[in-house]
Amino acid sequence: MRILFIANHLNVGGISSYLLTLTGGLKQKGHQVYLASSGGELEDKFIQAGITLVKVPLKTKNEISYKIFYSFWKLRKFVRELNIDLIHSHSRTTQVLADLLGRWLAKPHIFTCHGFFKPKISRRIFGCWGQRVIAISQQVKEHLIIDFKLEEAKISVVNNGIDTKNFGDFSTRSMLRKDLGINDAFIVGIIARLSDVKGHLYLIRAMQRVVKIFPTARLLIIGEGKTKNALIRQVDLLGIKENVLFIPQASNTKDMLAAMDIFVMPSLQEGLGLALMEAMAQGIAVVGCAVGGIKTLIQDKVNGLLVAPADAPALAQAIMTLLNDCPLRRTLGTRAREFIMANFSKEEMVAKTEIVYQQSLGVMGKEYK
Repeated sequence: MRILFIANHLNVGGISSYLLTLTGGLKQKGHQVYLASSGGELEDKFIQAGITLVKVPLKTKNEISYKIFYSFWKLRKFVRELNIDLIHSHSRTTQVLADLLGRWLAKPHIFTCHGFFKPKISRRIFGCWGQRVIAISQQVKEHLIIDFKLEEAKISVVNNGIDTKNFGDFSTRSMLRKDLGINDAFIVGIIARLSDVKGHLYLIRAMQRVVKIFPTARLLIIGEGKTKNALIRQVDLLGIKENVLFIPQASNTKDMLAAMDIFVMPSLQEGLGLALMEAMAQGIAVVGCAVGGIKTLIQDKVNGLLVAPADAPALAQAIMTLLNDCPLRRTLGTRAREFIMANFSKEEMVAKTEIVYQQSLGVMGKEYK
């Protein structure tokens, strides 16, 4: 199959990680894979995986931006010349672009919904959903049916997969902790974009309680986003500046996870939680809020701890429970890794995505290649 993926950028983040795993897996299975985007820091990783990159100006969140129409003009020639079989989009703006290409060139368009959309009128009227929609969790599927009235038969749940061989190694732990200036102290961490929906505020408030009992504990907040200044002000206001470290991004997620004792995902809403999955694959103890796809990943007191969303005291208690109990941390971390390996493999994600492609080609009356 000749597959064209379209992404806004290839910078560090959940969608880029998803794309790297999926495109690499499809390439390994013999498919011809192309990826159109505005580029980014992870370009070299895609090239190393054998993915052909196409530059288009897609750094926009405006679904009627001129950049979409310019990219359409450029890609329509590309799709024709290479006889692309199908187009796969991953955000609202790329969804609009892929739908234009698909309609103009009679090519199937598949859209992966990575989370929850606000039910804006433009999305209701001009859905641009394509032939098939992939939801990364059952909760996202239900959101699409309830909020956008999509036909259930049109949606396939394909959970994100993890290439588990890339995780589970703690050989860099001591070196990284030394680089961070943290030796024997406990490290609690989160990797997520800095956005209200990710719940950083409640984790910071929880950390204020934690440091009263564990005064040397550190919180690593890894990510960038629009709430950064507000979060820094909150840290200063709570008097825990010495206990919180902001890191813009992690080019190697595995290494940052290896430095942590606990990973926390305090989201108020979450499609599935790729960073949480990676933390579980690494084999460290995790705490998450009982929302969305997080409930699919964490079984409370079995492979992690679940707390109610927006509840800083409960979050603090869960963190302190784990910091007080090393055997429990190890047990939950081991079970978390086993759970991801058994249920969220890269191979299963690739195979299920291939089935969706085959179904889409069948809808368009084309032969699966």
